[in-house]
Amino acid sequence: MAYLLLFGELPTAAELKDWVHTITLHTMIHETTKKFLEGFRYDAHPMGMFISTVAALSTVYPEARNVHDPAIRKLEIARLIGKVPTIAAYTYRHSLGYPYVYPDNELSYAANFMNMLWKMVEPKYQANPILARALDILFILHADHEQNCSANVMRATGSSLADPFVSVAAAAAALSGPLHGGANEEVLKMLDEIGSKNRVWSYLEQVKAGHGKLMGFGHRVYKNYDPRARIIKWTADQVFEVTGRNPKLEIALELERIALDDEYFVKRKLYPNVDFYSGIIYQAMGFQPEMFTVLFAIPRTVGWLAQWQEMLQDPEQKIARPRQIYIGNEAREFVPIERRVMLPTLAGM
Repeated sequence: MAYLLLFGELPTAAELKDWVHTITLHTMIHETTKKFLEGFRYDAHPMGMFISTVAALSTVYPEARNVHDPAIRKLEIARLIGKVPTIAAYTYRHSLGYPYVYPDNELSYAANFMNMLWKMVEPKYQANPILARALDILFILHADHEQNCSANVMRATGSSLADPFVSVAAAAAALSGPLHGGANEEVLKMLDEIGSKNRVWSYLEQVKAGHGKLMGFGHRVYKNYDPRARIIKWTADQVFEVTGRNPKLEIALELERIALDDEYFVKRKLYPNVDFYSGIIYQAMGFQPEMFTVLFAIPRTVGWLAQWQEMLQDPEQKIARPRQIYIGNEAREFVPIERRVMLPTLAGM
């Protein structure tokens, strides 16, 4: 999937073997980067740690600034794809006070990530194959999705010829907002607020009356059922066979059933999107909600890099500079400071 996004074609068996080997070579992070992570407070938000650490890699690999060199671009792309799961896992371990676990290059991409997250004292971590496959599916579904907010930031930052590490950090910062990558966490908050299956109808009535929002429904692109949501719903069933059924699932299923049959939501084309079930799956697998956006950032790094590479190869690409409409005064008289009056909007700041 990553190869397809970056190079436009699916790899042959030989190309795939070489690609996997290349990514695997770059899963380790420099020991000084580990010390950088150790400087964060124990309760630091994982997404803040992730953004900062990815940006810090710019100082470890200064040659990454040569963005017009195809060989360097390919190297830095491999480094980022290899290292983001390691950084993500280390932010998780840091928050728990656990020692960091080095990558195990005998494992698959998803299983290795799980190893770095959850290995304790066992000699060899054995990832549950169903959960590893579920994580793989979620990574595939989250890898890229046209000109969303973070992809736009990746292109805008990269258009100044900034290196890919700081560009990915900027895109990850955009992803961190609750209206973008944090949406699945908001779904869990909504399900907690509803509390039980019996309260779904009354909650939807409040939403229809203009009180509150229906999180995980609707999309700027899809005006029908998000096709990714169907796959995630199937994946949830596989995960719950291993972890047991998440109590929030009953509320979610009832919410989906009523909303899809209610004229108010159908008329407004508010169908479940990719965020609706992904948070429930992540929570069932043992992740805390503050990790959800970091999990999103791992596969989306591939999409950002594909967008970045495409932009750099476009001969018509210029630095991003949106035009703006000036709405201020045409002319203003200078007022000496002793005669100025504080604006009411600034009083009490």
